Amino acid sequence: MSSQNTDVCDTGKGDITLIFACSGAADVGHVSDLAARKLMDEGYGNMFCLAGLGGKVEPIIKKTASADRILVIDGCPLDCAKETVEQAGFDNFHHYQVTALGLDKGATPPTESAIETVAAHGRSILSA
Repeated sequence: MSSQNTDVCDTGKGDITLIFACSGAADVGHVSDLAARKLMDEGYGNMFCLAGLGGKVEPIIKKTASADRILVIDGCPLDCAKETVEQAGFDNFHHYQVTALGLDKGATPPTESAIETVAAHGRSILSA
């Protein structure tokens, strides 16, 4: 599945899964973004536009409302992605933080190992 895909993914389970990630300026935000892209490339769902959700862009709100599952990955305890999803009116989603997985803000470059740690946690949630 290409990261250029703008259609909602069919994960093979007959459901629509959307993945929203912190893409903040901190290293853990970068790792969150890259892990979400990895999950999308592996077919676990479709990474979707957090900025559009926060801006209440109508097509993004509608597509999010049609999702069967939503995964939100935050970089740090500020939970900006989670807050954005909640402020857009959604409360039924899975959420986790990169820093809760033992990766430290300001000390976690976007290595394959760090990205895999975050993606593996997402896989376990989405495979349940």
